[in-house]
Amino acid sequence: MVPLTSLWVPVLLSAVIVFVASAVIHMLLPYHLKDWRKLPREAEAMDALRPLGIPPGDYMMPCGEGPESMKDPAFIEKMKTGPVALLTVMKPGPPTMTANLIQWFGLTVVVSLFAGYVTSRALGPGASYLEVFRFAGTVAFAGYSLGQWQDSIWYRRAWSTTIKNTIDGLVYALLSAGTFGWLWPA
Repeated sequence: MVPLTSLWVPVLLSAVIVFVASAVIHMLLPYHLKDWRKLPREAEAMDALRPLGIPPGDYMMPCGEGPESMKDPAFIEKMKTGPVALLTVMKPGPPTMTANLIQWFGLTVVVSLFAGYVTSRALGPGASYLEVFRFAGTVAFAGYSLGQWQDSIWYRRAWSTTIKNTIDGLVYALLSAGTFGWLWPA
């Protein structure tokens, strides 16, 4: 067993490496460009929604008020006639990525911390590179990828986007695993 405190360098370095890799993936590679589609008649939809003053948050329409309401003929008719939508409303204003990037870096640290923790409980000092790689990579892959599948299962997010994000998660996991294997205490 390795004390988690002796893994602060691989935890932080793997988080930084993943952060940089994600920037490269999202800014230089074109395969995420079509993750979002433009809403048909966008200006009309925005003009129709703006006067409603919808506060930032997640919404569903139609939205039942519990299991019994989903059996109500009026609710069923709304589901049939549509539109059926999940809507995330954000605070209006000029686009800024600062808070998103800070939160993303925080997540990379948390995933690396969990990967280090599990690996440190399973292996001792001097473990081989491949053993460390296997444990750290598996945990990092789970942290970066598996939670996104539920968005396609339950909320109908495009499977193509989930698959692309899973591939990104695999890249992040491999980079994390390599960092832990490289810097594992002797």
